[in-house]
Amino acid sequence: MKYLHVSEPQGRYVASLREMAVPIPGPGEILIRVTASGLNRADLSQIAGRYPPPPGESDIVGLEVSGTRDDTGEPVCALLAGGGHAEYVAAPEGQVFPAPAGVDLVSAAAIPEAFLTAFVNLVVEGGLARDSGVLVHGGASGVGLAAIQIAKLAGAKVAATTRSAGKVAALQRAGADVAIDTTQHDPVAEIEARWGRDAVAAVLDPVGASSLAGDLRLLATGGRIVIIATMGGARADVDLALLMRKRARIVGSTLRSRSRAEKATLVARFREEIVPEFAAGRLRVTVDAVVPAERAAEAFQRMRENRNVGKMLIAWGRS
Repeated sequence: MKYLHVSEPQGRYVASLREMAVPIPGPGEILIRVTASGLNRADLSQIAGRYPPPPGESDIVGLEVSGTRDDTGEPVCALLAGGGHAEYVAAPEGQVFPAPAGVDLVSAAAIPEAFLTAFVNLVVEGGLARDSGVLVHGGASGVGLAAIQIAKLAGAKVAATTRSAGKVAALQRAGADVAIDTTQHDPVAEIEARWGRDAVAAVLDPVGASSLAGDLRLLATGGRIVIIATMGGARADVDLALLMRKRARIVGSTLRSRSRAEKATLVARFREEIVPEFAAGRLRVTVDAVVPAERAAEAFQRMRENRNVGKMLIAWGRS
């Protein structure tokens, strides 16, 4: 089979297709013939040598796919700890779920990592509740757009941020009640003007250090800040007196490093609570671009330059 090898010499991505044997599924795994694979910023970190796969997982980059089960031909999606950017992948059966009806199989590759990350960190870690206020940073990413939709589906009001004026409309289309271009407006001031003080019950934050103080100021009593990445720095000063006064929680969360058993439990709940909402039309994927595997470097570069709105997908078409 073919798989992607990606490097980053001199700040530009170079991707080549290499050959290796089709993986043999181990106990509790199924072989998937990949239709499309989704790009994630974790891929960029792995390529840079900062985010290796968990022990025992594939060294091939790629955390999510859509495709067909090799044994039954059933259309499926899979959440992975590695190995996704390839023609075949051996996926843990507990991390595989049926591709939703009404979503074409290529676009379905945009679901596993983005929507599971949003679900786990808003619902499971963030305690998402109806009529609460939710703040989503990086709202035009695949995870951000998924989080806006899941929060709205749960009956929350949503504020979302972006660093680009051209992406504000995408936040609004996803359902954001307040969409903020942080290059032009202070998100704390904007949200307080719209909702008042201490009105945010949950924050989904991939930014980290540079946004933490503002998150805490906006937080309601008993609220939670869930940090899923550190794009704005990994070290921050925290006003502990304010943290205590608000009885707030700062939660660090990753998905990739969780055990297969824990992921299977989360995927089972996701399959029941979230997957049917795609067929019902209450959730939708946002695909920025689909590129063939031979042009994968273009997709990685576009993501690195923060030009995408939603998911970048690689199509593994075969004649």
